[in-house]
Amino acid sequence: MAGLATAFGSGAMTNSIADLGESSCFLVTGSNTTENHPVISTVIKRAITQKGAKLILVDPRNIDLAKFATVWLRQKPGTDIAWINGMLNIIISEGLLNEQFIAERTENFEAVKEAVKKYTPEYVESITTIPKDDLIQAARLYARSGASAIVYAMGITQHITGTDAVKSLANLAMVTGHIGRPGTGVNPLRGQNNVQGACDMGCLPGNFTAYLQVANDEHRKKFEDAWGVSLNPKPGLTIPKIIEGADKGTIKALMVMGENPMMSDPDLAHVEHALEKLDLLVVQDIFLNETAQMADVVLPSAAWAEKDGTYTNTERRVQRIRKAALAPGQAKDDWQILTQLANRMGANWQYACAKDIMQEINANTASYKGITYERIEEVGLHWPCPTPEHPGTPILHGAAFTRGKGLFSVTEYIPPAEQTDSEYPYILTTGRILYQYHTATMSRRSTGLVSRTPEVFAEINPADARELGIGQGDKLTVSSRRGTITVNADVSERCDKGVIFIPFHYSEAAVNRLTITAIDPIANIPEYKVCAVRISKA
Repeated sequence: MAGLATAFGSGAMTNSIADLGESSCFLVTGSNTTENHPVISTVIKRAITQKGAKLILVDPRNIDLAKFATVWLRQKPGTDIAWINGMLNIIISEGLLNEQFIAERTENFEAVKEAVKKYTPEYVESITTIPKDDLIQAARLYARSGASAIVYAMGITQHITGTDAVKSLANLAMVTGHIGRPGTGVNPLRGQNNVQGACDMGCLPGNFTAYLQVANDEHRKKFEDAWGVSLNPKPGLTIPKIIEGADKGTIKALMVMGENPMMSDPDLAHVEHALEKLDLLVVQDIFLNETAQMADVVLPSAAWAEKDGTYTNTERRVQRIRKAALAPGQAKDDWQILTQLANRMGANWQYACAKDIMQEINANTASYKGITYERIEEVGLHWPCPTPEHPGTPILHGAAFTRGKGLFSVTEYIPPAEQTDSEYPYILTTGRILYQYHTATMSRRSTGLVSRTPEVFAEINPADARELGIGQGDKLTVSSRRGTITVNADVSERCDKGVIFIPFHYSEAAVNRLTITAIDPIANIPEYKVCAVRISKA
């Protein structure tokens, strides 16, 4: 979300989920919303079917939302900046921009205007394969709508240019003035239920809570005074850099909490090799997942229904959770485990319950000051909520952006890190499916869910299947420069010719054995969505 932070402030949904129902046009990209965010997809589909909203879908796969699309742009994976800059080119050249909004609320527009001149519909078609007339139709729909909302997810961010792609979407919202009003905005859909809350609470390696910077002397002093300690001014490492450090020997010990890098990180053979070099690997989780099986120490933690606290969801709404069952065996709340560890290392943390921690958050996090347990007893509140009397903020950037004026950012199309060739002629893209969840630590323990999707599969276009002599259900060997897995063929039009899709939930054929470690240089997010593979009948 670093790109959105650059343009607007913090990276979060600018509008609420309910507010999406006020949109008259949606631009959905990098999000298989019906499968990955099914509740949010119902809001979008209801606005289309019941209120006449238009849908611009940009996705290389023929996902379910394509049935609802006014126009579907099927881009070549890894070409998002090209088509976004193409839409900007059309909007500017046809005079569909919001000149008043640009003049009053933004800066650096002229630099972007100059940069996108070369992204003509014809040039964009040569990069993305999107027909130029479809791109023009999409640009006009988005710009002319009274309230257009951008909805995106990890299909946009999991590229080496992911941060720039998000900046490009911010450019699109600002050039048309589709920001800060009901039914508008730039809305990233978070991948898990408390990703937003974790980021808000300083789990990003360079941040304290509310996105204050570790390297900023003033920000750091605020927390040094609050906690009575001296804090390191050097930002921490992102996950790819941690794995790299473990491999090089500069990281000696690692504690993994609620994460499963032996399924979720790219090039798993490299990850496994790196983790084996550690002097100490500690895993804190509710099940013995693939990473925990490598651990020297496993700390059993309580599951969501076994603890009290709060979650902050994808729309910035802070909500209470309450213990409904006792945790089994020796499992403890995460905060209890962390408190005991800290105190054994010389700290003196005195929390008696989760509410004590929330009160500390209220005292030290400006955007959460007014979000007390008492106020969210029944209904959650959207941050920022700076005082106990504040009603919360369902829509961001109504009067001004967090940074003052919204910053237009010049972005350029850069090809993916790995290109297809005669040896590896197919593009592999990865993602999630409706009936499994993330690394399947929980969902593949559910008999009902497993019965719906029992085995790993690869979606392959019928034309490619014919060329390879492959039929529905055949066993396929899929190989990249990093590894090989065996999967079942799912022959359909879901993928374009030359592209295959494999979900990443299945440990017995983990697709991340194939993916590449190339990362976005700013956000350090791996390029999960594009790598080169070869396919053969097993």
